[in-house]
Amino acid sequence: MAEGKDKRPANFSLPDPAALLRNFAIAMETGAEAARQHAARKDIDRDEQGKEQPHLLEQAIQTFSALAEYYARHPDKLIDSQQKLIGEHARLWQATWSRFLGAEAEPVATPDAADHRFRDPDWRQNQLFDFLKQAYLITGRWAHDLAENADDIDDHIRHQARFYIDQAVSALSPSNFVFTNPEVLRQTLTTSGENLVKGMEQLGEDLREAQSSFAIKQSDTSAFAVGRNMALTPGKVVYQNDLIQLIQYAPSTGKVHDRPLLIVPPWINKYYVLDLNPRKSFIRWAVSQGLTVFCISWVNPDERLAAKGFADYMREGILESLSAIEQATGQTSVNAIGYCIGGTLLASALGYMAAKGDERIKSATFFASQVDFEGGGDLRVFVDKDQLDRLERHMAAQGFLDGQSMANAFNMLRPDDLIWPFLIDRYMKGKAPGAFDLLCWNADSTRIPAATHAFYMRECYLYNHLSQGKMVLAGERIDLSKVIVPVYNLGTRDDHIAPLPSVFKIGKFLSGPTRMVATASGHIAGIVNPPEAEKYCYWTNDTGADTLEGWLDGAKRTEGSWWPDWYAWVAKLSGKRVKAREPGDGKLESIEEAPGSYVKVRYN
Repeated sequence: MAEGKDKRPANFSLPDPAALLRNFAIAMETGAEAARQHAARKDIDRDEQGKEQPHLLEQAIQTFSALAEYYARHPDKLIDSQQKLIGEHARLWQATWSRFLGAEAEPVATPDAADHRFRDPDWRQNQLFDFLKQAYLITGRWAHDLAENADDIDDHIRHQARFYIDQAVSALSPSNFVFTNPEVLRQTLTTSGENLVKGMEQLGEDLREAQSSFAIKQSDTSAFAVGRNMALTPGKVVYQNDLIQLIQYAPSTGKVHDRPLLIVPPWINKYYVLDLNPRKSFIRWAVSQGLTVFCISWVNPDERLAAKGFADYMREGILESLSAIEQATGQTSVNAIGYCIGGTLLASALGYMAAKGDERIKSATFFASQVDFEGGGDLRVFVDKDQLDRLERHMAAQGFLDGQSMANAFNMLRPDDLIWPFLIDRYMKGKAPGAFDLLCWNADSTRIPAATHAFYMRECYLYNHLSQGKMVLAGERIDLSKVIVPVYNLGTRDDHIAPLPSVFKIGKFLSGPTRMVATASGHIAGIVNPPEAEKYCYWTNDTGADTLEGWLDGAKRTEGSWWPDWYAWVAKLSGKRVKAREPGDGKLESIEEAPGSYVKVRYN
């Protein structure tokens, strides 16, 4: 497949034509039969889905109509855009022809450094594939700019236009098709199409396993199990109610800091991302530093908890945990960590507690959390009144948001990383999914009670009431400016869910002293980064700044994990060392061994 002389690898062999045709036919029939069986399944209520699930296609059409209306009003801008597109393609044809004649030619368009789709050498060496790649990149960037340059349309519509254009551009990448992906084509020829047969068999497996919605199998989930080789830090469940199990972890040091630590994880997925395995466990590491660690494990709800709201998550999650910790340890104060939406809940609870004069939380650490949702990340593309009305009608029919629906939404935010590579590997290359603990955790999605999700999406994303001091919880208006506890605010540089500029604003709304830290990588990898891995880096700025740009300009870069920096900060707020506390030794008896039973409930 390389240009010039035959540069096929040594293990390349020409296909058996008869076998290739036979395997193509088998693959097509296998895929068609899998689709027929899926369509005939009686356990999937497609009528209900069609009525109630958000109609992304309809939303996309409305968005593109608004974009078309903009360019109808500004034909000069459309003409300029088209001329630039034509000019770029003309340059590409000229460079391609020069290269064909044996001359050197600089590429007109090159992939971004992080774009893994075009890493196969033939995307550069083979003139046909190189041309396809560059033509795709030129056209895709032109399409993206159509939305970006529409300067007088509503910001939300522009955001949606970028999103739907990017979805289409990602789907149309030449890397996503057998005959225009050199690696897949090479494998197909080498194996006489056996990879396609295997791929269609695996498509059938995924369709048979699909519950309310289809999902590509990203990891070999049979290789992992909670309590077997994930979530292994020793501890006991010492308290539970309808919404939580509270885990107290066993000490690994003879003495511990006097003040306990409470971790409030997000409930849109399971807590054990912080306890994946002994090497990657933030919880185990925190215990090893001499902290008495408690962690909330949220329930995976069914329709019986449909009416549980955001205030219930605060009361039964955070406030009841504080009372339980006092019974378990005798301590009336804690340091607290909130991760993602758990951090939003923690900030809300701190505002509520400030209104009540409750001072049991003495410091707050926020992992990739937001309180101001004006720039609240790519999830905002799904947030407007019409979409939320439709979503709430859907949730009302079953009492919760299905976990796979949320997982699919997150995957759509990064299709080039979380959708298409897995589709290519599984259905075109015929690869079995690998055993990857983080992807296994990602597939272990959780439901969300209808009332909680509706409140969160409207109050935070749609109306941004939390940052404006207009949110009301359990009868109290939440004023974040009354929160005066010290704050450790951690943001990640490549976060598309809680963008760093949005996370940075926490220090603007809470009134206590804030230590801002930014870490490399994204929403998960930037947080789950043990010191032993010697990966990434983080930035600090002891002088502070009013803007994120100013803060970054004066920030100091430190190689490795931010975990030791956080411990140095929280240790000063954790009191003297005392004899280590064993779970169940206080007034609360052990209910069961960690990781408990709530985290093991799966519906997908």
